[in-house]
Amino acid sequence: MKADIKSLLPEEIAEALAEMGEPKYRAKQIFAWLSRGVSSFEEMSDLSKRLRAALEARFFITRPKVIRKQVSQLDGTIKYLWELSDGNAVETVVMRYKHGCTVCISTQVGCRQGCVFCASAIGGLVRNLSPAEMLDEVLFSQRDSGKAISNIVLMGIGEPLDNYEHVIKFLKLVNNSNGMAIGMRHIALSTCGLTEKIDKLAELNLQLTLSVSLHAADDETRARLMPANRGRGVAALVSACRRYFEKTGRRVSFEYAMIDGVNDTPGHARLLAQRARECGAHINLIPLNRVTERAFRPSSRSNLKRFIGILDEHGANSTVRRRLGGDVEASCGQLRKKAAEIGR
Repeated sequence: MKADIKSLLPEEIAEALAEMGEPKYRAKQIFAWLSRGVSSFEEMSDLSKRLRAALEARFFITRPKVIRKQVSQLDGTIKYLWELSDGNAVETVVMRYKHGCTVCISTQVGCRQGCVFCASAIGGLVRNLSPAEMLDEVLFSQRDSGKAISNIVLMGIGEPLDNYEHVIKFLKLVNNSNGMAIGMRHIALSTCGLTEKIDKLAELNLQLTLSVSLHAADDETRARLMPANRGRGVAALVSACRRYFEKTGRRVSFEYAMIDGVNDTPGHARLLAQRARECGAHINLIPLNRVTERAFRPSSRSNLKRFIGILDEHGANSTVRRRLGGDVEASCGQLRKKAAEIGR
């Protein structure tokens, strides 16, 4: 079986080259080519034909295929449906901001977390993405769109911390100075609250931004919305966020989808403010985006305004997330795995 060379760091490529009797210094050249999105070893023009043939015999290079590309007529947001090598498909979104372009990538095909308002969980988990497949989402979104990617958010399909080892490897690959060199402070990772993995991530002190999909500050409401809360609880999650902040110095962000009649009462706002103060978190309010299969509705403007006012009164910092790509279902909670036949 051939090995996935794009999922290897330069030092790992160097080790493989040594086993092949090749000089280790070629590893940086190979890694740089891979980080440019080459699809074959033949494109690595500064390597000898003999080395290219040897690499071809031992490794393969991943490359996704665009099944569908949708561009929002409202704000220019681009949503890609990528076909992977095994026929599965995931979605990726490129968004434009004043500070540059951000890509929202998926980390799994499907999701096992079962959040009841999210399209990504429909159909459950199929498999994890490899480090190379996640890197490809960044690389080929940049190449196809012609837009330089300066920021990454791991907020697409899947739970990043449920694919922990591959996600950490991806972060090291995309951050590497010989590759795309995207700084950790320009990367945000979103989790539904796998507390044991949050502590593990904190120990690495990567300096990325941790975004916690909270969506309710009490156990009863959160367990109804998010099965991941069961067996953990909000108090334990907030404690993990506090430990993350103390270890890394990076403030955690609470993502909070405003759902009409479910989590948008004054009582919910007061408790949310308290939870945020406990760990120094910033609150990012998200007007719920519609999902066809779900019956939930977004909070009214008046409820949202009242909710923000209560947060302010209780000393909690909050912002309202800008809604991008709504006309192509590219907004938060709307991404989903799709069959590769779609769009053909």
